[in-house]
Amino acid sequence: MEKHTDPRNHATCVAKNGLLKFDYVVRVLRTFCRYFMKHIGWDETHFGKMGSYYINRTFFFDVHPPLGKMLIGLAGYMTGYDGTYPFLKPGDRYEHHNYWGMRGFCASLGSCLPPFAYLTVLELSQSPTAALITAAVLAFDTGCITISQYILLDPILMFFIMGAVLSMVKFNRQRYRPFSTPWWFWLVLTGVNLSGALGVKFVGLFVILLVGMNTAWDLWSLLGDLHLSLIDFGKHVLSRVFGLILLPLFLYVTIFAVHFVVLNKSGPGDGFFSSAFQSRLIGNNLHNASMPEYLAYGSIITVKNLRIAGGYLHSHWHLYPEGVGAKQQQVTAYLHKDYNNMWLVHRSNDSDAQSGEPDLVRHGDIIQLEHKETTRNLHSHLHEAPLTKKHFQVTGYGINGTGDPNDLWQVEVCGGRKGDLVKVLRSKVRFLHRATGCVLYSSGKTLPKWGWEQVEITCSPYLKETPNSQWNIEDHINTKLPNISLSVLKPHFLEILLESHIVMIRGNSGLKPKDNEMNSKPWHWPINYQGLRFSGVNETEYRVYLLGNPVIWWLNLVSLGLYVVMVAVASLALRRGVQLDKRRIEHCRVLMEGGGLLLLGWLLHYVPFYTMGRILYYHHYFPAMLFSSMLTGITLDTLLQSADLWLRPPYSDWLLRGGQAMLFLAILDSFYMFHPLSYGMRGPLAHDPDSTMAGLKWMDSWEF
Repeated sequence: MEKHTDPRNHATCVAKNGLLKFDYVVRVLRTFCRYFMKHIGWDETHFGKMGSYYINRTFFFDVHPPLGKMLIGLAGYMTGYDGTYPFLKPGDRYEHHNYWGMRGFCASLGSCLPPFAYLTVLELSQSPTAALITAAVLAFDTGCITISQYILLDPILMFFIMGAVLSMVKFNRQRYRPFSTPWWFWLVLTGVNLSGALGVKFVGLFVILLVGMNTAWDLWSLLGDLHLSLIDFGKHVLSRVFGLILLPLFLYVTIFAVHFVVLNKSGPGDGFFSSAFQSRLIGNNLHNASMPEYLAYGSIITVKNLRIAGGYLHSHWHLYPEGVGAKQQQVTAYLHKDYNNMWLVHRSNDSDAQSGEPDLVRHGDIIQLEHKETTRNLHSHLHEAPLTKKHFQVTGYGINGTGDPNDLWQVEVCGGRKGDLVKVLRSKVRFLHRATGCVLYSSGKTLPKWGWEQVEITCSPYLKETPNSQWNIEDHINTKLPNISLSVLKPHFLEILLESHIVMIRGNSGLKPKDNEMNSKPWHWPINYQGLRFSGVNETEYRVYLLGNPVIWWLNLVSLGLYVVMVAVASLALRRGVQLDKRRIEHCRVLMEGGGLLLLGWLLHYVPFYTMGRILYYHHYFPAMLFSSMLTGITLDTLLQSADLWLRPPYSDWLLRGGQAMLFLAILDSFYMFHPLSYGMRGPLAHDPDSTMAGLKWMDSWEF
């Protein structure tokens, strides 16, 4: 009796075999890459160091949510790294330090991208060839290899993004089995991956938006199903609210709860947060501390701006440069604790009490603030501020507390009345300049290098009360006053969660290009216009350069254009009622539905960068590149499968097989040519005929 094989089972078997082969190749590549590199690359100086902070339980500040750094630290801890390597600059050798666990963790997540993309495209197209093209594009892209082999957030972020997309697509395939075990599994796994993506970087919001739009369309389709009762429709809505909103939100908050519990020691990030936040950190001068409750004349204090990341009132010996207001001593806001944040409180007539109980400062009093290190007074005048031109300049002036009437400031307790005392940490205070009527203000703008990239301090003529013009007294030293405990100031979890997000958002928006720093443009990215140096700049150094495989990236770009044309043609054909066979109709469906979802994912992960004012880098495009690569697989496979539109069999079959062979050979050959970009280069630069990369600098903007 003849045995018949279900072609769907055969396709699934081929797909699984292809997936296993590509997974093996990718893992070998990633493992070789991981063990070949012994030099720090680019942002490893940040994220490797942050992994060390977790191992040492030292608090730090970063503009991204904590999950990625927590996982890096956990990987290092589990593999024996002791958290002592300094991570100073790219190109340094690790020497005897055990960094393999952190590198290996990132590389293993990066190696999951081709299999995830393979399975996603297979679900969307039911074509093993399209899935294989996608996997090859990602497996042999030098950019993906480079970015996956270092201690970075990008492979972790892309892992969760691809996990969310794969889970979403798998969940969509379960639409005819609602509330079954697989249906719940993929729904919950989608939510877990969404929380993971957002927990690594705020870019995870884009994949959340993609899943949200897909879910809205799914629910709209269910609403139009008249066989579905409103009660059952309500169950669908509630299940998605649980799996895609409540569960990810709970996991996201849990990430921060663990973050705050682990990082319980004072560290370099303290100054970005409020005084109350700092009081919970072991080793911080405010932790379980005691100090005088009320501000007094003769006290030594630090003054902190209430704007999140507004900084401490600070001065140093350096002067404002020529052409920037008066050439007097700089006064800035500094985000870290420092001896130059210390100020002495004097009466306006410099007659502080010399004995007995010192007089307390009250609402409405006129004072002088003398910088303890340089002995110059806090001063303002009618010269314009360095960056905020409508405000006045603030400087340090005079010597040993002797200055002029422009050194006088009136203390105002926000919401207070004349005679009210100034409470340390708890009172919101403003300093009103007596001569000009302006108010001391932290603009939040970063000064150029002459100001040590600290925050601009101005005197604002606009007297509306805002956190920028409000301050609190943090440190308070006065041996003549009794101390009180500050333990009552420790904030609740929701308070520190909210403050952390405000600090991260403002920190992100404050990332501006520095002097002489190359700022990548979003239009550069799809055309592979310029890469990024990971380590080394000259022929004597070990060099790694982040650049996408140009053949693959330009193929992705061409495929985007082809996709638009092919969808337009298919739409016109269907609209005009052109008779199409079943196979051709299926191609149109895959292009419009599967390809449309991937195009939407690419747009959501790429277009928003055009609206961002912060500094941008080439690596920001890689999440979008995942979607364009998957779209390339579907587009090229559909194009090759349409060979019979131009040629008759067997010539169409020859064209199909020849096209597939040429495509894979081009991908492999280009990888062979450009693989030194990822695995490291030594010796002459690319413009030298003796270089290993001679003749491969196809664009002048490439810097290898």
